[in-house]
Amino acid sequence: MIHTRVCDLLGCKYPVVQTGMGWVSGARLTSATSAAGGFGILAAATMTFPELEAAIAEVKSRTDAPFGVNLRADQADAGARIALVVREGVRLTSFAGAPRRDLIDQCREAGVLTMPTIGAERHAVKMQGWGVDAVIAQGHEGGGHTGPIPTSILLPSVTAAVDIPVLGAGGFKDGRGLAAALAYGADGIAMGTRFLLTRESTVPDATKARYLEAGPRDTVVTKAIDGHPQRVIRTAVIDALEKASALTRFPKAAANALKFRSLTGTPLGELLREGLAMRKTQELTWSQLAMAANAPMLTKASMVDGRPEVGILPTGQIAGNIDALPSVAEMLEELMAEAEVALARLDGLRRVTQEVAA
Repeated sequence: MIHTRVCDLLGCKYPVVQTGMGWVSGARLTSATSAAGGFGILAAATMTFPELEAAIAEVKSRTDAPFGVNLRADQADAGARIALVVREGVRLTSFAGAPRRDLIDQCREAGVLTMPTIGAERHAVKMQGWGVDAVIAQGHEGGGHTGPIPTSILLPSVTAAVDIPVLGAGGFKDGRGLAAALAYGADGIAMGTRFLLTRESTVPDATKARYLEAGPRDTVVTKAIDGHPQRVIRTAVIDALEKASALTRFPKAAANALKFRSLTGTPLGELLREGLAMRKTQELTWSQLAMAANAPMLTKASMVDGRPEVGILPTGQIAGNIDALPSVAEMLEELMAEAEVALARLDGLRRVTQEVAA
């Protein structure tokens, strides 16, 4: 059995993490992952505070296995959400975007683990200095917001630069990928798209079918959604966004931003404060700012409403190599068996090499 530091840290059987995907990583998928031996993470960024309370309670009712919660560090009630995580005995917090140091300190003081996602070696070093317990190093192949460095270059540089456990993300779907990540010095892998395409995922069938139709060349990294590089399946919606001018894009984006405010119960004043802070720290134009607030509604259209023709489809590049919808347990069992075979093969090659050298 493959057992790494991350298994001990997270309290899971397998060194495989299901990432917190907005509108996707709900209680059913998260609990199924943890119950099957992986480590599931709830996506709280698109939940209201009461919805998060209910989701945590549902996961705990479905499994006794540890799990995590993914948070947005720029939400006004981030501190209250962490307090909820602490009160409910959740094992770990991960972060959508760079975490604030005060939030990391709040978690550490309460004994809750922290694990941000990073896209550069220097960010991993900084996060270790701030006291996080592990990092997810996501390469360019990853879905949603992603950086420019391929996983094969990013992962070994990060594992060499820090002492804390590192999980590889971006381009993983099976046991051969886990074996490769371990060879790069990682303690495991984190996957989003592979978990999205399982039977326990609540993503509508029409949307899953669109993912399964995609080939390896059918994804694109675009800034047209919210001003930041984001990997999605190329669709007519993406083509239209990339061609639209700021003048035509802004009104619709602003309207959808207000819809998202209504869904999440965010007061208008708070939404404006968050927007101004984002504009200042991320140097966004007003059009990009509106699109940043609009993006969750575009994702919801596909992931919740089952209307991929009008929404966006965040995805890892690996979607083009996935053609089945197994259960989470089936997928994890097959993945671990494949990893054992791959590592055994490498060990066999090592022994042959040593015999030849002798």
